[in-house]
Amino acid sequence: MPRADAQRNRARLLQVAEEVFAERGPAVATEEIARAAGVGIGTLFRHFPTKEALLQEVYLTRLRRLADDAAASPTLAGWIRRAVEQSRVKNAFADALTEAGLDPRGVAGDVHRDLLAAIDTMLRRDQSAGAVRADLRVPDVIALLAGASRAVEVSPDSQSRVLDVLFTGLKP
Repeated sequence: MPRADAQRNRARLLQVAEEVFAERGPAVATEEIARAAGVGIGTLFRHFPTKEALLQEVYLTRLRRLADDAAASPTLAGWIRRAVEQSRVKNAFADALTEAGLDPRGVAGDVHRDLLAAIDTMLRRDQSAGAVRADLRVPDVIALLAGASRAVEVSPDSQSRVLDVLFTGLKP
């Protein structure tokens, strides 16, 4: 088990990396992240041997929060709204992983499975309540979420309209 200070450094690096990447994009140099976290570059590379490893861990952290939010969400529509609001940064991480030659879905592993299970639970619950059309399946929700997420990247001012159209289409 790592020492307490090593665990704190790792957690701090992840937190700072997520903030810096979210603010300035995944092209930020690792030296800047180490400096912002108050550690040396050697400490960063002891925890994350490559920038891609750091990006991957930040992506997984964000995806885990998305899955946890889905598992706790009372409605599919509410979760979709929150997911789309956060999608620009998540998509930037996924794109950076793809550019590095990594498949974001392959990287996500268990977290992706947990997310799909949570979406399935929300979907079935909302369908049973008559709030969501009965013919909708998890892959459809993923496709709609991906489309809405990319649409609001292209036109951030249209987020409300895009979500209104999506939610209208979800209704029975």
